[in-house]
Amino acid sequence: MGINVALDGPSGAGKSTIAKRIATELKYVYVDTGALYRSIAYYVISKGAKPDDKAGVIPLLPEISVKLEYRGGAQHVILNDEDVSDKIRTPEISMGASAVSAIPEVRDFLFDLQRDIAANNDIIMDGRDIGTVVLPDAQVKIFLTASAEERANRRFKELQEKGDPSTYDEVLKDIIQRDYNDTHREIAPLKKAEDAIEVDSTSMSLDEVVEHIKGIITEKAGAKKKRVKPEGEKKERKPLLDFSDIPPVKRGKKLNPIKLFFYNMLRYIVIFLLKCWFNLKFEGKENVPKDGSNIFASNHRSMLDPVLVELQCRVPNSFMAKEELFEKNKAFVGLIKFWGAFPIARGKGDTDAIKLSFEKLESGRNLLIFPEGTRSLDGKVGRGKTGVALIAAVAQCPVVPVGINFEGKLKFRRKIVVRFGKPISPEQLKVTTPGPKELKLLRTTIMDAITELVH
Repeated sequence: MGINVALDGPSGAGKSTIAKRIATELKYVYVDTGALYRSIAYYVISKGAKPDDKAGVIPLLPEISVKLEYRGGAQHVILNDEDVSDKIRTPEISMGASAVSAIPEVRDFLFDLQRDIAANNDIIMDGRDIGTVVLPDAQVKIFLTASAEERANRRFKELQEKGDPSTYDEVLKDIIQRDYNDTHREIAPLKKAEDAIEVDSTSMSLDEVVEHIKGIITEKAGAKKKRVKPEGEKKERKPLLDFSDIPPVKRGKKLNPIKLFFYNMLRYIVIFLLKCWFNLKFEGKENVPKDGSNIFASNHRSMLDPVLVELQCRVPNSFMAKEELFEKNKAFVGLIKFWGAFPIARGKGDTDAIKLSFEKLESGRNLLIFPEGTRSLDGKVGRGKTGVALIAAVAQCPVVPVGINFEGKLKFRRKIVVRFGKPISPEQLKVTTPGPKELKLLRTTIMDAITELVH
C-alpha cells in the first residue's frame, strides 16, 4: 500500500487546485472524487432526471462509465468516452453532485474505483468524506476550509474566466446551500475526521497553503517510511504552539479611572441608542465580572457583535479581527480600532496576535473571542477553533460564555437577546500540557457553554 493523503473540506475551499499542485510536486497520483460525482450528476441531468430523485438516478448507473486519465500532467474526466472536464464545472452541476452523493447506490458505484487506485499508489484524494469513509486508514488527513464569502469569491472568479454568466450572489447562495446539504445529509455527511489536521485558507495565498500542506505530508509520510512504532510505545504529541515562555496573566491591574469614566458614559449612550433602534435585551448580567482581565467567548452573528457584548462590560474589551478588515477605508478601520480590534492572520498560526491578546489581558482590559471564526448566517453555533482553548489554558483567566440571539438579518426593531453565562473558572481551564487532546476537550467545554445560551 502506498502513502494515502485524504484532503476533505467544503465546496470551494480550493481542494482540487491544491491537491493537483501537491500531487505534481510530490509525484503522487491525484484522485478528484468531486469530478467523479459531478460526472454522475452531469449524466443524470443530461437524461432529464433529477439528481435528488433516487428512483430516477439508480436505473441510470449501469449506463455510466467514468474514469480519470492523465494527459501531459493534467487530469481529464472521461464519461462514456467523452471528455467532460470543463462541462462539469458549473454551479448547477455542483449542486447536482451534492445531491447524487447522498444516494448510497451512487457512492457504492464509485467506491471500488477510488479504493483500487489508493491501494496501489501514493495518492492524494480530495472530497467530502475521504478521511471518514472512503480512506479511513489514510496516513495523512487534512481538512481544508475557508469562509463562505472567500470560497464564493474564488469560485466566482474561476467562472468569470470561463465566461460563465453566474453572479457572485448566485455563487455565494450555492456555496451556502451546498454547505448545508453536505453537512446535513444522512449518508456520509461532510465532517472533519477526528485525526485530521484543519487548515483554514481564508487569508492564505495558494502557495502558502500548498507549502503548509506539503510540509504536513512530508513529515508524516517520512515518519511512516523511516520507522515502525514498536508495540506498546506511546506516541508523543507536541503542543500546537509553543507558549512555554508566557506565564499566566496577572490579574488585578486597574485602568485609568478618567478613561473608564468616559468609556462608561459612552457605553450608556450607545445602549440607549441601540435600544431605540432594536428591541434589545440583556440576560444574565449578574454573570458579567465588574473587573478586567476576563475572556468573553461568544457566538458570531453580525458585525455588531463586539459592541453588543461590550455594552455590559464596565471595562473595555479588545478583540481579534481578521486582518482583511484592516484593509478597508480609514473610517471603518478607525471605528473597529476604537472598539478594541486588533488584526489576526487566520489559518497561519499567528502567534504574535495571540501573544498580543495576553498583553491586553495583562493590561487590565477584557478579551473578546469569537471561536467560530466566521459569522453564522442561520444562527446555529458552528465548530469552534482551538485558539480560544489555547488562550484560556495559558492565560488562566475566567471565560464568560455569551450567546447572541436574533432571527434573520438585523433591521429596525429586530429583537436581539444577549445572554451571559456563568464564568468558567481558571481551575476548570487548567491543563497539564496544551496538547491537541487537552485543548479539544477544553474547546468543547467552552463551545457547549456558548451553545446553551443560543436558543
